[in-house]
Amino acid sequence: MELYNYIKALHLIFVVTWFAGLFYMVRLFVYHAEAKTKPEPEQSILIKQYQLMQYRLWYIITWPSAVLASFFAFWMLFFTEVGQVWLQQPWMHVKLLFVFLLYLYHLKCHQIFKQLQKNEVKNSSGFFRLWNEGATIILFAVVFLVILKNAVNWIFGVIGIILFSVLLMLGYKFYKKIREKNNS
Repeated sequence: MELYNYIKALHLIFVVTWFAGLFYMVRLFVYHAEAKTKPEPEQSILIKQYQLMQYRLWYIITWPSAVLASFFAFWMLFFTEVGQVWLQQPWMHVKLLFVFLLYLYHLKCHQIFKQLQKNEVKNSSGFFRLWNEGATIILFAVVFLVILKNAVNWIFGVIGIILFSVLLMLGYKFYKKIREKNNS
């Protein structure tokens, strides 16, 4: 049981650093998109710096954290008695669905990262601000599933997450109006 607790602690540490990397990476996407609208030489200086920051964050923190979080999760699920029990629980199936969605989100961030490394900005800073909420929604879903361990009421949880998402989007639109008003 003590080994299990060490594995669990390592899993949680790398989940935290993975999410931190995703949150900050998308924030750097916002800054990169905004830098693209700046005049030269400011634009070139900022973009070069953001590309370096993105590169380091992505390959030194975010990807390694994703791999290590998954490694320790796999170890817990398939090589411990507790994990064997959890794999039979409906809440774990729903959680693993959200983890799959997190990997899709991560891979899409990787695609955006590669574009920005070539300075191909295909989305606005507003898009990236909303995109950042994807990881937030997944985080909320996973934490509630793990803590409550209840997939029977997962429909209520999904409805709650959707309502939370709507509130986030409304908050963003309100924030955007305030920013536009202050900039004019």
